[in-house]
Amino acid sequence: MTRKPCLNLIKGLERVKEICRILRVNIEIEDLALTHFRQAYEHESFINVTLQRKELLAGCCVFVSCRQRDWPITLGTISCLLNADQTLVGGVYQNMMKILNIQAPFINVTDVIEAHVQEYKISTQHVPEELAEDSKVLSKRAVALVELAGDSWIVTGRKPLPIMMAATYLAWQSLNPNKHRLRLSLDKFCQLAKVQKRKPATTRITELKEVLCKLGRELPWVREPVTQNDVVRLVGDILEHRHTLLTRALRTHERAMEADCTQTFALNSLTEEVAPSQISESRDETANASSVVQPCPNTRGENQEGDGDENHQSEDPEPNWGKRVLFAPPCVLHAKRRRVERPVQNVTGDEEISDSEIDSYIRSPQEVRDFAQMQKMASCSDGGKS
Repeated sequence: MTRKPCLNLIKGLERVKEICRILRVNIEIEDLALTHFRQAYEHESFINVTLQRKELLAGCCVFVSCRQRDWPITLGTISCLLNADQTLVGGVYQNMMKILNIQAPFINVTDVIEAHVQEYKISTQHVPEELAEDSKVLSKRAVALVELAGDSWIVTGRKPLPIMMAATYLAWQSLNPNKHRLRLSLDKFCQLAKVQKRKPATTRITELKEVLCKLGRELPWVREPVTQNDVVRLVGDILEHRHTLLTRALRTHERAMEADCTQTFALNSLTEEVAPSQISESRDETANASSVVQPCPNTRGENQEGDGDENHQSEDPEPNWGKRVLFAPPCVLHAKRRRVERPVQNVTGDEEISDSEIDSYIRSPQEVRDFAQMQKMASCSDGGKS
């Protein structure tokens, strides 16, 4: 006798079909996703879970089926379709892969970006001619921008969709930097292209522009200062010579750091040659200033003398090394400050209390008046007794 499928299984299979139709995948991927969902649904890890987790399972089955058939898609796209947190979707995906004992091949980033660009409705059929762009040309420029972001550590530890959106937006502006495109913000661009805006994409655009400015200043034929407002016009030249510009920018930064260290070393040498009469008056100030102003890492330890410097060194944290290099990972540039645990002091109750600490307990003006009145009454009573 054939077992009749339960209602939740039927709803889950329908949800798989809905996701496949939204993504417009072929029938082979849809059948494979349905098979994965049936196999995973019968497992004890998914049969007695919430309906939300079963819906996430449907999206994960579609995702792994697309990966197995070389259909470019990201986990963020599935999370957006399910309106769920990407961390929860990733947990269900990992659990499903372990249960089904299957593997999903890695996909090429170029294919993912090309599929992402296809979602933007900016062809001549959808927008005016001055705003329209060919998807293949746009994909090629967006891929080059993402590769540049990878060379400059921007993509490290970041979600892919905001980076691809930022690269697509800058690529669209730079391919034809007319006044219509340059004055269009990311919000209006997403409304024009009929896509959902990703909030972190605005930050990724700013980071990409900062990198483009650093490389644009190395172009030998550019004489004017390069700013984020006009760097879009130079994107084509920057991407064409990006490897050479990266090398030149790193060398320029190294020379600037060497000059800064040399200048700091000269200032410290002049400080050490101060007259003996002035040394006795400003020895503490000079020691503290040299340890704070010193940016060069190889000269930090030369001026650390005495017990005062040891206390100062323990109070000030080590400077972020990401500030000294041209490009650094985001986790280094925006590192969280580590909490320093203070040693626990044993309180016995026999500690001395200073007069200033006693006065600090009197806080409000009313308490001050009451205290003065009490003292006056005490003095009057003492006078009466005498």
